[in-house]
Amino acid sequence: MSTVSTYADELKQGARELGLELAEDQQHALLAYMALLAKWNKAYNLTAVRDPAEMVSRHLLDSLSIVAQVEPCGSRWLDVGSGGGMPGIPLAILFPDRQFTLLDSNGKKTRFLTQVKLELKLANVEVVHSRVEAFRPQVPFSGITSRAFSSLADFADWTRHLGSIDTRWLAMKGIQPDDELQALPADFELERCLVLKVPGCQGQRHLLILRRTS
Repeated sequence: MSTVSTYADELKQGARELGLELAEDQQHALLAYMALLAKWNKAYNLTAVRDPAEMVSRHLLDSLSIVAQVEPCGSRWLDVGSGGGMPGIPLAILFPDRQFTLLDSNGKKTRFLTQVKLELKLANVEVVHSRVEAFRPQVPFSGITSRAFSSLADFADWTRHLGSIDTRWLAMKGIQPDDELQALPADFELERCLVLKVPGCQGQRHLLILRRTS
């Protein structure tokens, strides 16, 4: 697969800048995922990014930029509004011993995610086609991620029932959304706001870590 060889060095170097050493099988899986994304994007409109060179930084490395915050937060993760699978698929590749549920209400996108799961043999991935409000798992998730999914208030409101006071909500944003923070529900608070330095990305990137207070 040409994408795998063409962008391997760029991915490896970018990961190192993030403090990550990718195993060979992880690097291959990440690039195979990117190749599937580029292929399916032509028909399914999964992402506005069309250039595979941009996909390395704006999708793969951007997703990997939150690895250090995912690491201490438990074994069951939900990626809400997963779309084309960011950050859920790259995180599942990096953490094969943890379970990742990818949730989206768009059937085309969940079909793509199911194909990725099958082709990359990601046994730790579950794909759910559902609106977030209707999703009722048996136990709370350790962590819940979103990437350009909604406002912070909606993210918190719509997923409140999916977590507990031990859960951490990780919202990936561009510029720091001060207005959205002002509108957080009363039972949520900002634990940390981190500036993400994503190799190859020009714009600002922030990670907001939220927790429930009750």
